Amino acid sequence: MASETLKEISASDLLTETLKLKNAGYRLVAISSTYKEEMELTYSFDLNYELVNLRLHIDTEAELDSISIIYPYSFLYENEIKELFGIKINGITPDYNNSLYKIPVKAPFGVQE
Repeated sequence: MASETLKEISASDLLTETLKLKNAGYRLVAISSTYKEEMELTYSFDLNYELVNLRLHIDTEAELDSISIIYPYSFLYENEIKELFGIKINGITPDYNNSLYKIPVKAPFGVQE
């Protein structure tokens, strides 16, 4: 039977909570981001049709640690979010340094000043 859980976490708990899910056998499904007065990120994981979403709300100046040390393929999601939303993500491996996409403006979906 399919189920879905949403767990609000702080940015400082991201690596700990992600590692718990990895150790329990969950796979990373997606990382999404949107701007709603502050940045909202949702990390989605699945195990046997049980979807767990870790959600964090961060200030636009906050910095996050990459989860690519836990889920190596997360580097694509993280590079995209960094480049398109302007979120500071430290330790992405590999880090494309804002050259994943050819876009005419910096962080087109982030906070526009």
